Amino acid sequence: MGATVAALAPAQAAPVGSSWVEGTLVHISTSNVKIKDDKTGKEVSFLLVPHFDQVFSGDGKTTYQMKSLKSGQLVKVFYDQKLLGARHADRILVLNRSQAAVKQQKG
Repeated sequence: MGATVAALAPAQAAPVGSSWVEGTLVHISTSNVKIKDDKTGKEVSFLLVPHFDQVFSGDGKTTYQMKSLKSGQLVKVFYDQKLLGARHADRILVLNRSQAAVKQQKG
C-alpha cells in the first residue's frame, strides 16, 4: 500500500467576484445592501448571505463590522451573479472620499 502525500496550499483570502461597483451606500440591512453607482447614478442592490463579514478598508488591511457601515459612505462592492442571476456581495471595501478616482483636469 502506498501512502498519498498532499501538499497544503497557503491560506488565502476567499476569492471574490470579478465584477464590482463603487458608489455611495444608500441602504444596509442584514440581508441586502444598496449602492448608488457614482458613474451611472443608478441604485444597485446586492444580497448578503447570513453572517456576512467581508467588510474591509480600501487597502484591505483593516476589517470592519457590518454595524459600522452607514448610509452616505463611499464603498466598493465586489460581487457575482452565480445563484439564480441575483447579485451577491462577496466583499465590501470602505473607501475615503480621497480614494475616489480623480478626473484629469485640462490645463
